[in-house]
Amino acid sequence: MLSIEVGEALDAIDAALATLAKVDVAGLAVMDVLELAARCEKATRHHDVVRYDVIHEVHRREVSELGGKPGKVLADWLRITPAEAKRRADVVEPLSPRTALTGEPLAPRHPGTAQAWRDGKLDGEHVRIIQKFLSALPFDVPTEVREAAELFLADKALLMRPDQLSRAAHRLALEINPDGQFSDEDRARKRTVVVGRQQPDGMTEIRILATPEFCSYVEAVFAKYAAPGMCNPADQTAVTQGEPAPEEAQADTRTIGQRQHDALMAMLRGQLGDPKLGQHNGLPVTVIVSTTLQELQSKTGHGVTGGGTMVPMSDLIRMARHSYHYLTIFDGATGQALWLGRTKRIASADQRIVLHAKDRGCTKPGCTVPGYAAQVHHAVKDWKHGGATNIDELTFACPPDNQLVETGGWTTRKLPNGDTEWIPPPHSPMLIGGVNSYHHPERFLPKSDQHG
Repeated sequence: MLSIEVGEALDAIDAALATLAKVDVAGLAVMDVLELAARCEKATRHHDVVRYDVIHEVHRREVSELGGKPGKVLADWLRITPAEAKRRADVVEPLSPRTALTGEPLAPRHPGTAQAWRDGKLDGEHVRIIQKFLSALPFDVPTEVREAAELFLADKALLMRPDQLSRAAHRLALEINPDGQFSDEDRARKRTVVVGRQQPDGMTEIRILATPEFCSYVEAVFAKYAAPGMCNPADQTAVTQGEPAPEEAQADTRTIGQRQHDALMAMLRGQLGDPKLGQHNGLPVTVIVSTTLQELQSKTGHGVTGGGTMVPMSDLIRMARHSYHYLTIFDGATGQALWLGRTKRIASADQRIVLHAKDRGCTKPGCTVPGYAAQVHHAVKDWKHGGATNIDELTFACPPDNQLVETGGWTTRKLPNGDTEWIPPPHSPMLIGGVNSYHHPERFLPKSDQHG
């Protein structure tokens, strides 16, 4: 429960906002309207200071105290995305006071920005620009230069709009690093591959920021496999070895981007199932897809991969011709799974395949981790407590959520329909339990629309 003092302060804020909402702004003079806008903006900024401080404090608490990872607990409690919870924590961390290992208090890492932020003089966009500028500086810029630059921009932010501050930060970056020289370590910090969400049309955007070495490999591969006539899915037999015939190259109407896409797809497809890749969670590194017998026979609907991608049945049938994949088929009406029992603690490869089809991903409510990244969890009774490794007692859980059962006070149980119910610890009423339907969007559709 909140203290009486804090509760009264929040009640006063609510009452003040209710009063302001009743003001007839149309009847105010221009200067009064501008003054009201300025005061409201400052109040909002002060509100953000407190709001972000609370989020920072939650991130400092132990997982055992919260009953879950701070970002996930905040996301569920505030009904925001985990990414937004992390973003807010990242913003306020360098603006918060610190404590040395010996116990004495330390100033925030960005003291100038922190002071202006807490005075209600900066917008969140001001803070983002300053932090982005500091993170983009070369790794070997001396500490005193970084500190002076932060104080300079914090001072300028008091007089500038965010767009003006952004231009000032760009000029300052050129002043600090006029030759634009960055080290291998600077480049390595920026390297990234981000796979976006699958769009309604089935396409997915993948964004890559590549190091020079990575780019040199891509150039060499595309020079061969993205040439006209190579790896063309429109051909009866796509050319992946040797050279295409002149007529095949001439008939190729794909754009450069399409040819590069098809080249990369052909190379990845050719590697799947190769013993040299080893295994992942007891299975060869390959595509695992689940579908129903009805959809496979009708050649309609979708299969779902272990990574959560929905693959149209026409693509799935074409994929089956090329490489070594696992295809698990279940009855679409009953969802009946093959019963597999095992006397060992570790689930068999067959049991993992069944779970890919049945659970598709972590079963904790709100978790979006797909099956490829999940572990097999004993949902009824843990192995060390006498549980059996039988398919009707197993489920998927991502490593952090699996750990919540071990040390966070969470429990799981199987419902009569085979779903896994997660039950939060009794000392954490803010946590949300139940069943995760994220990996099964077809459950939200009327039965008649599931195969349309």
